[in-house]
Amino acid sequence: MVAFLPSRPGRLADVPSFTRAIGGAESNVACALAAAGHRVRWVSRVGADGFGDHLVEAVAAYGVDTSAVRRDPLRPTGVYFRNEADRGTDAHEVVYHRAGSAASAMSPHTVPYEDLRSTRVLHLSGITAALSPGCLALMRDLTRRRPGRPLVSFDVNHRPGLWRAAPAGPSVLLDLARGADVVFVGEDEAAAAWSVRGPSAIREALPEPEVLVVKQGARGATAFARRPAHAPAPAPDDRPPPPPAGAPARDDRPAPARAPAPAPARAPAPGSVPAADVVVCVPAPRVDVVAAVGAGDAFAAGFLGATLRGLGLPARLRHGHLMAAAALTVPGDLAAPPGAALADRLAALDDDAWGRLHLGPGWTRTGEDQEVRTP
Repeated sequence: MVAFLPSRPGRLADVPSFTRAIGGAESNVACALAAAGHRVRWVSRVGADGFGDHLVEAVAAYGVDTSAVRRDPLRPTGVYFRNEADRGTDAHEVVYHRAGSAASAMSPHTVPYEDLRSTRVLHLSGITAALSPGCLALMRDLTRRRPGRPLVSFDVNHRPGLWRAAPAGPSVLLDLARGADVVFVGEDEAAAAWSVRGPSAIREALPEPEVLVVKQGARGATAFARRPAHAPAPAPDDRPPPPPAGAPARDDRPAPARAPAPAPARAPAPGSVPAADVVVCVPAPRVDVVAAVGAGDAFAAGFLGATLRGLGLPARLRHGHLMAAAALTVPGDLAAPPGAALADRLAALDDDAWGRLHLGPGWTRTGEDQEVRTP
């Protein structure tokens, strides 16, 4: 969607003007991964209008392949407006205008599976499932387990307002998550959508995914992974052939010759989890939050990028936290990611140094030759 960000704090009724930007869960992940150096293709539908032109051009400017984006001559591009969150209550207003949008017309007929299968990772969002019956059918098709499919990543992204108008209820998100290989879900989302509380209980409700990441806000994240965790095989060379049409997310670079040491894992809290699971808890660094939007998408991008590089589970979580911290310290959904050397150095800090890490606006511009400073 095209996003309109307020020119000043206050109620939407009082904001006199807005700055145009872009937003949307899958496109946010695509842009963040591409900005971090991965090969990515975004698959979607937008209107044959000026907003559609802007959206495709802006996403492409991040280095994302947009050749699989289709233009709908009959339906408009979705847009939304939001204000700045109230610092005291963390409340903010968001107004969506995407009923009948081009993206809501996605279905297995307009986005055939054959256009998506030839990729290493296919990332999906539960938001799409709520847009229309056709979109839900598409999500069911893409999360169906079948031979030869790519690693399927699914971010639950529960949005209560969307499901109030949707024919299905949010319980369908649980079914979709069960079909994925990697699942991201907020602890608060699971409680609101499924009345399931706590990481261990969420894992009991979702035993099927090979990797389950439970996001716990400022406290951090807990990951459950089977032994061994499923990761895409490293690419065989530095210059692979171009990706086939329709590949939504791809990274064909080999893992670096000298990957950073994985971050130490903290012992999980007591609870009942599958005996075969590895459980890793990694706290989030302290962040001076500018706007709490886009952080979940950035976290998924950081985690998936580290997965594509073959890094260990603790390092994947730390890279997720670092990408989320980049998004939290800018006003929009998207932020410039930290440089690879800086992110690797921070992800490799010992537990004490990681616990003292404090990130504020502009932290991603820290020079690569400067020492990492922790208070």
